[in-house]
Amino acid sequence: MAQRIITICGDAVTEMKKFPDASFRLIAADPPYNLSKNYGNNQDNLKFTDYLEFSRSWLKEAKRVLTDDGSIYVFMGMRYISYVYIILEQEFGLYFNSWITWHYTQGTGKTRGYSPRHDDILFFTKHPQNFVFNLDAIRVPQKYYRARNNMQGANPGNVWEFSHVHYCNRDRKQHPTQKPEALFERIILASSDEGDKVLDPFVGSGTSLRVCQQTNRNATGIDINPEYIAMTNERLAEKFSGFDSFDDRVNRNTMQLNLFSCEME
Repeated sequence: MAQRIITICGDAVTEMKKFPDASFRLIAADPPYNLSKNYGNNQDNLKFTDYLEFSRSWLKEAKRVLTDDGSIYVFMGMRYISYVYIILEQEFGLYFNSWITWHYTQGTGKTRGYSPRHDDILFFTKHPQNFVFNLDAIRVPQKYYRARNNMQGANPGNVWEFSHVHYCNRDRKQHPTQKPEALFERIILASSDEGDKVLDPFVGSGTSLRVCQQTNRNATGIDINPEYIAMTNERLAEKFSGFDSFDDRVNRNTMQLNLFSCEME
């Protein structure tokens, strides 16, 4: 069956209501954080209660369109993440798996207080046990050689280190919150199989769809801004030369790892 990558310009809630129940095995969502970012034709500066209602409305549809063995990852800023957690677990009955911290090397500078250096990602599933998790697809190099270690690599854990896509990066698009491709690659490889259907309700610059395109997933991306849909379509047509923020250490083999460990010691 031919791969399908679909882009839809429209409101996330309105468009998700058009999908049948249990349509997607994975939802990877990076909604606005309500930090007054400029998204072109819309601003994320809702009142506190209005933002929570917005979150509740799209998460309700996300649960409905998720397959019974599906997973959802939600990027969220620190101010609202605890409220989103409660909505997912207490209101909608999804099952908590992991609270992932994405640590990046550079962030907003502050002189009154501590500069932020991370975003958080909530990982929930629709069933407590029956869900996809392809650990072997996302293993990272063992830090040290030990005979008892799985030399295929280690579980990456729940603290992930990926660089921002900096504004000087040739892969940077005209979008205020572009996420690195390697970050989405880990999510997509771990929680879906080839041929599965993946949904991004806030597709933005198209990172998730680009990763799905290159990892043989079927994907649907929604965005309310037509400029971002055009940006995503252009990105999908570009020549592929590898994901940004890729860590070359994953190519080390066991012998190299042993030597590397001896050098470190």
